[in-house]
Amino acid sequence: MAFLKTNNGKVYYEVHGESAKTLMILNGIMMSSASWKPFLTYLVNHVKVVLVDFFDQGKSEYLDADYDQTIQSELVSDIINGLNLKSVTLLGISYGGEVAMNFVTRYPGVIENLILANTTAYTGKQLKAIGVNWIHAASTYDGKKFFSATIPHIYSTGFYESRADWLEAREKMFDQLFDDRWYEGFIRLVRSAETHDERENLKYINVPTLVIGASEDIITPLSCQKEIVENIPDSKFLVIENCGHASMYEKPTEFFSSVIGFVYTAGCTFKI
Repeated sequence: MAFLKTNNGKVYYEVHGESAKTLMILNGIMMSSASWKPFLTYLVNHVKVVLVDFFDQGKSEYLDADYDQTIQSELVSDIINGLNLKSVTLLGISYGGEVAMNFVTRYPGVIENLILANTTAYTGKQLKAIGVNWIHAASTYDGKKFFSATIPHIYSTGFYESRADWLEAREKMFDQLFDDRWYEGFIRLVRSAETHDERENLKYINVPTLVIGASEDIITPLSCQKEIVENIPDSKFLVIENCGHASMYEKPTEFFSSVIGFVYTAGCTFKI
């Protein structure tokens, strides 16, 4: 648990485990390094885990002006270089997947493998409209209103019906922990994704890539992941059934078994 000073601001990161293989995780837009805590006990048995908070997220520095996602890509580069990371598999989920695509095309040859989960190659009109609604909700600085406007779309119907207690606890957490600084940072994060468009760059991604989608993802539907797979030359596609946008929470066994499996088999050739 430490901070790295970069040209753009102070960045928070954590390193867990000692494996020769590194899994660096890039968060979704409402997440932070703390979001991955429930899974660390399992992950460190297989990989060295590097968690990082983007600018305007978690314990990293909160900025005072709008930006685009290239600033987050530079953050990723600074962490990899600053920690001298080797054998890196970069895992990005949702917003983190968008940054991961931006990073790989701007910094070729740095990572070994890429995993893109519940993400999209560009911000289309529907996703931009969702973002506008999220900004309106965040602008109320009201945890309950923000929760009601954002969370129902993130989870599958089955999860939302069966995990009422868990969701209620998260609603209370939103109301208690999120302050004005958090909401203002969240708004800048949403705005930074409005110009996201890596469609023309996908064909230049030349590392083994696993794309993970979820059958009930409303935020980034399966068509978004299919477009990515169709345009990245060395890519594989895995769909988690009966699952929404937050696949690591809804289906952690399926999610992490596919992630760890890919870390160890990406690039392998099997003769059958």
